[in-house]
Amino acid sequence: MNVTFPNSAIVRAPERFVLRGGRWKWIDIPVRYGVFDHPVGGRCLVDTGYSSRTLRGPRSLALTLYAALLRPRLTARSLPKAEPDIDAILLTHLHADHVSALRDYPCARLYANRRAVRHFLSGNRMARLRHGVFRELLPDDLSDRILAYEDMTQIEAPLGLGKSADVFGDGSVLAVPLPGHMRGHTGFLWTDRQRPLLYAADAEWVREAITADHPPGLPAKFILDDVPASRDSAARLRRFIEQGGDVVLCHDPEPL
Repeated sequence: MNVTFPNSAIVRAPERFVLRGGRWKWIDIPVRYGVFDHPVGGRCLVDTGYSSRTLRGPRSLALTLYAALLRPRLTARSLPKAEPDIDAILLTHLHADHVSALRDYPCARLYANRRAVRHFLSGNRMARLRHGVFRELLPDDLSDRILAYEDMTQIEAPLGLGKSADVFGDGSVLAVPLPGHMRGHTGFLWTDRQRPLLYAADAEWVREAITADHPPGLPAKFILDDVPASRDSAARLRRFIEQGGDVVLCHDPEPL
């Protein structure tokens, strides 16, 4: 199964923000999403990256300030224009840079961690903002449309990744819990390849943080939902790579 990871936008930040001990030199940080075709799922996205909904048009003051602070620059592959016809969207988590175009696909099936969605939708506005969740980017019918990973058959993922959800029921795409970055944070594993491929989203920002055990320090550490869980997820990713797995991250500046 062929899966690609286009870049929806570029954000600039010092390398030290995403890698402990990194340089103060400013670097271009991509904001990727995934695209693949599946015989059952159809044309699928993994997240939606940034879109113009974050940057233009009527927005809350909070989202306006968020965009002004991060100043993402959209690419020609930003959604929905780059992928207008989508059957399913698999969500890793609810941060704005992963759900910005979600409202542009009102007919797509949405796959997500139901507990995490309920947690953020039931909380107050300030609690959502503290975790970088903007209700205005989420469909009004999100709760009703979710196909929950918790309801799917749970099988053992290869190379030590642990219990995972069989998304389409054929073992080809697994939803792998990778806690720590945000409540409900999930990666996706494609198993029908010579080397299993895991899209680990924001489990780390750069590959070196995994392979050299250099997680980000301050200030990036402040946004983590659970620091010990984040370290445990990174250790699983490191073992996965050491045993022959491939990992793609949403924000790694290194070209794929």
